[in-house]
Amino acid sequence: MPDSETGKTWSKLSLIASHARRDRNFQFTSLIHLLDVDFLRDCYKGLNRNKAVGIDDVSWEDYGVNLERNLEDLVSRIGRRSYKPLPARRVYIPKNETEKRPLGIPALENKIVERGITWILESIYEEDFLNCSYGFRHGRNCHQALKALNDLIMFKPVNHIVEADIRQFFDKVPQDKLMDFIRIRIGDTAMLELLGRFLEAGYMEDGMLIRNEEGTPQGALCKALHKLPYAK
Repeated sequence: MPDSETGKTWSKLSLIASHARRDRNFQFTSLIHLLDVDFLRDCYKGLNRNKAVGIDDVSWEDYGVNLERNLEDLVSRIGRRSYKPLPARRVYIPKNETEKRPLGIPALENKIVERGITWILESIYEEDFLNCSYGFRHGRNCHQALKALNDLIMFKPVNHIVEADIRQFFDKVPQDKLMDFIRIRIGDTAMLELLGRFLEAGYMEDGMLIRNEEGTPQGALCKALHKLPYAK
């Protein structure tokens, strides 16, 4: 959760969470205005300063030289619905001795907006998740999941344990079905349009633009979107 100097970001997210907690059927129709300069400044400050740069070749330090002006311009473009996320820069890192895993490196502004959207989505869906869900959740990790599993096995009448994994699941998520799910809780058309643009942004590889027709993007927003199919 962000450590805002003014407390405005925390207050906004707390209000969203309160609405989501009180009414599981509440649909949020006004969210995009939350992405203002103060909010996005907190997002910027919360980023890892040493991450690799995307196709914009802009580092955290570069963007911060004219931070206020850059953020005001970014907020203006979001408000006019003219902001379009840049494609990620695709690189490959070792997965094991024989395989490599693709990794998408977002542009700096993508990271800022992704962080903001992620905080908003988490504030809503954290109120919907079951207590037994641990994946990609703030304050939860695999060690806690293993302890919960151990306690269940040791103290409950368990006869079977089923382990299942869907190969390349997050690379194959149907984007239209995912957006249909998001619309259950979110009715803000500007926010939905922005989410759709992130899903469709694609990535650059060997000088070619590859558009995503399925799957979710990598990065902060990816973690939030990965959780949504399990929210109910």
